[in-house]
Amino acid sequence: MNNFQFVNPTKIIFGKGEIKKLPQEIPSHSKVLLIYGGGSVKKSGLLDTVKEILQEYTLGEFGGIEPNPTYETLMQAVDLIRKEKYDFLLAIGGGSVIDGTKFIAAAVPFTQDDPWKLVVEQLPIISALPFGTVLTLPATGSEMNNGAVVTRRAINAKLPFRNPAVFPKFSILDPLYTYTLPKKQIANGVVDAFVHVMEQYMTYPVAGKVQDRFAEGLLLTLIEEGPKALKTPEDYDVRANIMWTATLALNGLIGSGVPQDWSTHMIGHEITALYGLDHAQTLAIVLPSMLKIMQKDKTEKLLQYSDRIWNIPKNLSDGERISIAIEKTQDFFEAMGIKTRFSDYGLRQEVIEKIIAGLKAHKMIKLGERGKVTPEIAGKVLELSL
Repeated sequence: MNNFQFVNPTKIIFGKGEIKKLPQEIPSHSKVLLIYGGGSVKKSGLLDTVKEILQEYTLGEFGGIEPNPTYETLMQAVDLIRKEKYDFLLAIGGGSVIDGTKFIAAAVPFTQDDPWKLVVEQLPIISALPFGTVLTLPATGSEMNNGAVVTRRAINAKLPFRNPAVFPKFSILDPLYTYTLPKKQIANGVVDAFVHVMEQYMTYPVAGKVQDRFAEGLLLTLIEEGPKALKTPEDYDVRANIMWTATLALNGLIGSGVPQDWSTHMIGHEITALYGLDHAQTLAIVLPSMLKIMQKDKTEKLLQYSDRIWNIPKNLSDGERISIAIEKTQDFFEAMGIKTRFSDYGLRQEVIEKIIAGLKAHKMIKLGERGKVTPEIAGKVLELSL
């Protein structure tokens, strides 16, 4: 196992009705900006609930955070906060709203230069506004980590950043608030969480037995509960398990002390920036092909995965076991309603050149756990994904 340090300061408040504890978590006399997305929090009544619970506070609102939060929109919030002197942020929504809030929190006190440099140059974040979250869409794990992804429309860039200053102070996770999600968003969330686990698990062995077993438990839970969530959307236990699994998939625990990949994500970001596909859709397109192209480097873990996750008979050849495991992974995505080929989205051969150009422009030229996913390898992965 590799050396590691693990710190996660985010307080999780999980369960039915726990939103009532909001006032216990936000300092009294705070001026709070409520940040949300396209309005579903209004339709569901959640925004009104939050405002009622926080009626003793001075509140403001900023809505309209996109599914892939854009720098352009986020900077409008930054300007508002600087003008009105808000001192606490509350993200109400899914991963995109939380990611956007992380950027806003870091950008507000960063007045010496363009805050985009916090992303593109990964500049150090000396301070950030405190914020909490009320999660409505389990998927990204952003509610319990210090990472975010921001899109800049003007240059077709979708880039990640990470900093200890942008851990949420707390996150309220109530599965009841996921009941009204459309099936597409449920499916996206399950696939997103699944690939988050795979990016940290499907590399090469370093005797991280605890991390492996933990990761495998999360994968099995998603495989078991994902289809149930589509069939019985108001099953509390199903939703609770999916919500907690998605959080644990990217809170830093299963990735501690083990190599990590993330090549599928980086390629996926380019696809979203260029063609607007949902994040989970890009992951479902790329991951099966990435596993096929990189299977020589991932043989040991692929065989472990085929055995522990898919129960593939060991009397088959290694190649057969790996092929079946990858096929079953692809089938799972399809069963969740997420298509796994570019052609399913009306995209053809011509997309490859643009995606590769984007990877090069953003210096994503040595991806993967060993830095072997070059633009040339990425091109082979994309070709196989058509």
